[in-house]
Amino acid sequence: MSSIERTLILFKPDAIQRGHVGEILTRFERVGLKIVGTKMLAPDRDHYHKHYEEIGQVITRRGEATFNNVMDMMNEGPVIAMVLEGVEAVEIVRKLVGTTEPKASAPGTIRGDFSHMSYGYGDQEQKGIPNLIHASGDLSDAKQEIPHWFGEDELYDYGVLHEKFTR
Repeated sequence: MSSIERTLILFKPDAIQRGHVGEILTRFERVGLKIVGTKMLAPDRDHYHKHYEEIGQVITRRGEATFNNVMDMMNEGPVIAMVLEGVEAVEIVRKLVGTTEPKASAPGTIRGDFSHMSYGYGDQEQKGIPNLIHASGDLSDAKQEIPHWFGEDELYDYGVLHEKFTR
């Protein structure tokens, strides 16, 4: 059954530094997703460790070297964290973002249009993959990630015009 969901997105330092935040955000708003929380911050390594390992299991899946490369890349500047809400938001956002590896992302997706690096190149150069944005992998991840990045008092419930057509 379809439902209204919330999902976390992070505009990574490369998205901010390249000036793509507005264009990427527009893609989410165009499909009817609503921003219910947003902030810019520069998290410390402990915060990222919880996000990328305790929730996302990067070390478990890809190893310590990959995790360290991700940490280096994420510390190149601030991130913008957002919570988006909408009908089946997690799946919709994942579809718009494209696959985690930019090289494999289809044209028309955010990563397919704005990034191109492969895992192989990143591994060879011992650097993180600039792929612009993090999006919760599934609803379970979203339910863990959102309270890690946002307090309840930082999330808002308000109406927007298009909701009368989706509820």
